[in-house]
Amino acid sequence: MTDICFGFEAHQPYRLNRRFARDPAIGRGGLMDLYFDDANRDYLLRATRRCYIPVTSRLLDMLDKGFRCSFSFSGTLLEQLERWAPDAFDLLGQAARHRGTEILAQPYYHSVAGEFKEKAEFKSQVKQHTDLIRDLFKKQARFCVNTELTFSNALAGVIRRAGLSGAITEGTSRILNGRSPNEVYTCNDLPVLLRNPRLSNDIALRFGNTSWDRYPLTADKFAGWLADCPGDVVTLFLNYETFGEHLDETTGIFEFLSCLPGECRDREQALVLPSEVIETHSVAGNLDIPHPVSWADLENNTSAWQGNDLQKTAFGVLERGEDYAGNCPFWRYLQTIDHFYYMASRYGYGGEPHAYLGHQVQEEAFTTYMKVFADCEERAVPGMKDRKAAWSLRTLPPEQAFSFSSPSGPIGYSAYNLDQFQEMLRTVPADSIAYHQDRGDFEHWIRDTLADPVLAKAVKKQKGRQELIKTTRERSDELWNRLK
Repeated sequence: MTDICFGFEAHQPYRLNRRFARDPAIGRGGLMDLYFDDANRDYLLRATRRCYIPVTSRLLDMLDKGFRCSFSFSGTLLEQLERWAPDAFDLLGQAARHRGTEILAQPYYHSVAGEFKEKAEFKSQVKQHTDLIRDLFKKQARFCVNTELTFSNALAGVIRRAGLSGAITEGTSRILNGRSPNEVYTCNDLPVLLRNPRLSNDIALRFGNTSWDRYPLTADKFAGWLADCPGDVVTLFLNYETFGEHLDETTGIFEFLSCLPGECRDREQALVLPSEVIETHSVAGNLDIPHPVSWADLENNTSAWQGNDLQKTAFGVLERGEDYAGNCPFWRYLQTIDHFYYMASRYGYGGEPHAYLGHQVQEEAFTTYMKVFADCEERAVPGMKDRKAAWSLRTLPPEQAFSFSSPSGPIGYSAYNLDQFQEMLRTVPADSIAYHQDRGDFEHWIRDTLADPVLAKAVKKQKGRQELIKTTRERSDELWNRLK
């Protein structure tokens, strides 16, 4: 008989201040209010009223009657609950400490750090999260769930070396090569459980869809599907906010959740925790995941938050920002994946989650992000080893970025720092380079905005693309070396 492994992810981001305006008079103690929107409290309290309190109350009763499940709480959710919703914080704490639950590790800020070329930040955030779980709930996290179930060969190695015993990721068909997701696998010597995407999404995406040919979904019907599944273990992993927030109580989702464990027990299916699965089931095979997979959208990759130029630009400045921010919590809050979701340009099937999550529309979300990020880096400059070099290399707000044009008008490329400027020199049309160089635009921007007269003078002398690239690359390398 196939075992059932339930898991829930609970997360709330700190959404950025839609009305952000730079204010040098505000010191470090006021940056939370400057950078983040006062609507965050309202979002949190709405989710508390619809989901965290009513669902957790039901879940505690289910746990007392033998239900078993795992939880992955983001650090940003726990911070907000403790601050604004102590009753919900206490209820989730009771569930977390219950003998029937296992708490999963994740990057503390529900971040994109796992996609950085260097994995030290990801490992640091996972440790920060496991320390929090141990302090709050007196449990040691043994399994890891990366943000949006993002996973790869490289991350498997990092998770294993961090001392964790396994991970959960998406059972997408492209990594299975015809095999079942309902087995235990290994990846880079790390045990891996795979979310069953069809059955998980029957609840998360199709439960309230009255046009679905299997509507309505009852606990009895779903338990029957589970009982018919081949394999050792069916892993169901869902957003906690599915219950009450994405699907409100009138859909019957609460009753479904309450009745499902009993229906499973009636079919003699064991409810198991992730750590128990790898202790009691043999490994069915190895997974090779050279490119990241996730549970996001139809593609099950990272394109939901790195799929367009705005997202890639923001991700680029974020990754290099470690040299400025170090252990600054604001740089880490800016890693939260939701900021990149808000910049998504998707509509129709697969795009609905982005519309639901959207705090701002695409262009506004990007502009706000870049303004806040630029302010964060600028505030770090005075504490850096070489202030002049740091100032020239810093990320700029949108109004100071270099926007490339041609004789006929803008061409849609903007550089937000010297490194991006150098990269764009490789790809923008030749007539754009000639247009700006003839007008002295490169020289003026570098001298007046980046405050680098040395590079401005050198650029003025260059004519062709390759000479400009070589000159800016050498200067950029020199400036970064001065910061080390």
